[in-house]
Amino acid sequence: MARYTDSVCKLCRREGQKLFLKGERCLTPKCAMERRAFPPGMHGKKQTFRRKTSDYGLQLREKQKARRVYGVLERQFRRYFEEANRASGMTGVNLLAMLERRLDNVVYRLGLADSRAQARQIVRHGHLEVNGRKTDIPSFQVAIGDVITVRTSARNKTYFKERAQFMQSSSSVPNWLRMSVVDMKGEVLGTPAREDIEIPLNEQLIVEYYSR
Repeated sequence: MARYTDSVCKLCRREGQKLFLKGERCLTPKCAMERRAFPPGMHGKKQTFRRKTSDYGLQLREKQKARRVYGVLERQFRRYFEEANRASGMTGVNLLAMLERRLDNVVYRLGLADSRAQARQIVRHGHLEVNGRKTDIPSFQVAIGDVITVRTSARNKTYFKERAQFMQSSSSVPNWLRMSVVDMKGEVLGTPAREDIEIPLNEQLIVEYYSR
C-alpha cells in the first residue's frame, strides 16, 4: 500500500501554514513552521518572493492541503469527490463531511489521539470496536448512531490509561459527537455540519479544481 514516508513537517511548510500533523509538537517552538516558515527545498526561500499564484495554483494548493490534513492519497481523495458530487447538496460540503466521518478522524476528534496519524495507528492496531465489532480500517465511514469503543483488552495499556486522565481535564468534542471518558466510548450523534469542521479550507476551490 502506498503511503507518504517523508517528514510531515515539509507538508506544512509547503502549504505555508500549520496543518497540525504532529499534534502537540505543532504548538511548541520545535514546530518547523516556527523555525523555517518557507517552502522546503533548495529554492524554498526564493519561492516566497515569486509572482502572484494563478487560479489553478490556488485550487491545487487547497486540494493538496485537504489531502494532507486527512492523510488521504490522490486516488482515494478523487473517489471521495466523485461520491460527494453524486450526493444531493453542495459537493464541497459533502466532501468535507465524508472526510470528517472517516474512523481515524472520528477517533482524533473524540480526543483519543493527538493527531490523525496517531489515530490511524490506533485503528490499524485493532484497539477499537464499532458497534461491538473490532474494526481496523481507518477509512471506515461512521454513521449516525454508531458507537466507537476502546476494546477491553486495550484499556489496561499505559497509553489509554494516561489518555483517559488527560481527557478528564481537557476534553472537547464537536457537536455531532459525544464522548464518555469513563467508559472510553464515543457516539455519533449526527452528520458534521460545515461549521463543525475547524480546518481553514475553501472547499469551493477543490470543487473548481476537479471541475476543470
